[in-house]
Amino acid sequence: MYMQTIPIPTIHLFAALDEQLIQLLHSLSAADWQKPTIAKLWSVKDVAAHLLDGNIRTLSMLRDNHFADAPGNIFTNEDLVNYLNGLNAEWVHAMKRISPQLLVTLLETTGRECSEQLALLPPFATALFAVTWAGETSSLNWFHTAREYTERWHHQQQIRDAVGMQGIMTRDLYYPVLDTFMMALPHAYRHINAAENTVVQITISGEAGGVWWLIKKETWILSKTNERVVAAHTTIDASVAWKLFTKSWRKKEVMEYVGMEGDVVLGQPVLDMISVMA
Repeated sequence: MYMQTIPIPTIHLFAALDEQLIQLLHSLSAADWQKPTIAKLWSVKDVAAHLLDGNIRTLSMLRDNHFADAPGNIFTNEDLVNYLNGLNAEWVHAMKRISPQLLVTLLETTGRECSEQLALLPPFATALFAVTWAGETSSLNWFHTAREYTERWHHQQQIRDAVGMQGIMTRDLYYPVLDTFMMALPHAYRHINAAENTVVQITISGEAGGVWWLIKKETWILSKTNERVVAAHTTIDASVAWKLFTKSWRKKEVMEYVGMEGDVVLGQPVLDMISVMA
């Protein structure tokens, strides 16, 4: 029987990532919980509360088939982002009532149950929600699961960044995040014109990094192999790539960590790419 290979397998990483999160949160002081993060107005506790919201929403919808009230008129991606931002803000405000200790307990329980639920999803069946930041109107469960993994990873990294504790920017845990983020490249380049077979190379430098190519056909095609001459080559340091693609930092803030060779016009659109709902 032919077995399809999951392009970016991540479900096996959830338990290790959650274990790192719980250990991290248990180590925080009272002052650490109130430290600001690069997630705009959110403190460390607010980001942890947002992670709990993600777990609870996943369990409610995927396991219990329970959904929030209909969002009303959602016509554009901007409408959807605004709706989700409103939900996020409501939850974070309400979670100010609970203690950090209770928050950690709830994260530990729901994180484990949420991962178990995601593991039950047939990887090549249609996901409940499309990965719209990659330009998709319908996505497969493996991609939805990878997207969920990037959410858990980058929010934990926001906390680590705020309190000065590293630990998850390793090849095994970080590279799948970058690989998933790069799925947005064809969408980010959709308005960029170039001759057929033009190649753009994107390199994320560092131990956890990698190399991806965009090849112009009828549309831009993402590839992990290439034998053609490269028209533009953009290199981004892995230490800041996650901040750029999650919209925590923007182009002007990362330029000292970026290198460009060849056609700058073709090399720059990756710096405007966003691989989260923001």
